[in-house]
Amino acid sequence: MARLEEASATEVTAYRSLRIWNVSLAVLHATQAIVILALSNSFTLPVTISFLKGPPGTAASTNNVYNLRIGPAVAAFLLLAALDHALVAAPRIHRWYERNLAGERNPARWWEYSLSASLMVVLIAMLTGISDLSALIAIFGVNAAMILFGLTMERANRLGRPVIWRPFVYGCLAGAVPWIAIAVQLGYSQNQTGNVPGFVFAIFASLFVLFNSFALNMFLQYRRSGPWRSYLFGERGYLVLSLVAKSVLAWQVFFPTLMK
Repeated sequence: MARLEEASATEVTAYRSLRIWNVSLAVLHATQAIVILALSNSFTLPVTISFLKGPPGTAASTNNVYNLRIGPAVAAFLLLAALDHALVAAPRIHRWYERNLAGERNPARWWEYSLSASLMVVLIAMLTGISDLSALIAIFGVNAAMILFGLTMERANRLGRPVIWRPFVYGCLAGAVPWIAIAVQLGYSQNQTGNVPGFVFAIFASLFVLFNSFALNMFLQYRRSGPWRSYLFGERGYLVLSLVAKSVLAWQVFFPTLMK
């Protein structure tokens, strides 16, 4: 790992400026979470489970096992991001963060995304009508695996060596699965009823583009394309994308369903 002490004065300044970025983003995420909690109604979505009533092949029955309040769930992924940004900007921890950035890594990013982004995908799935507990657990797990492939990508590659692309490819394959499931659910629902709300399509389309922008940001980092030759440029890209994706989902859910 490259040592922070070996960085140029310009690079050190860039590392330090990221501390300000993280403090600012912690405040922005936390503020949005507080506003969402304060202004949200009690709107819920069901979590169901199916069970056998006889031998395999017989019709299954479905029970509603939980009603998930969507306001607190939206606030939760915003607060996870706020906590991540606050921690990496905190005394002592920010030095660990900067040392990792000097080695072109940020494990804290992937740990947070594995929880917050996976919760976001689960909420998108529920908004399209996926309610089965087993399916939601699988969607969360596959998305978390995709995120952790990003962590593996950074662990597997070293400065000055040929890029190992396998973790990136495997992550893309894993990351496609939840979106295929959600697209199938959305398409089938629209075909059956023709009555899927427009905001659900908007959430699907906008978050699909934003989630894929994270993969594009990583691809450009490892291709060393233009300003992405600097890992810190890509880091700022992740920070902006995270704020935009979480904010877009939060308010796209809030205005049609959570306003009191």
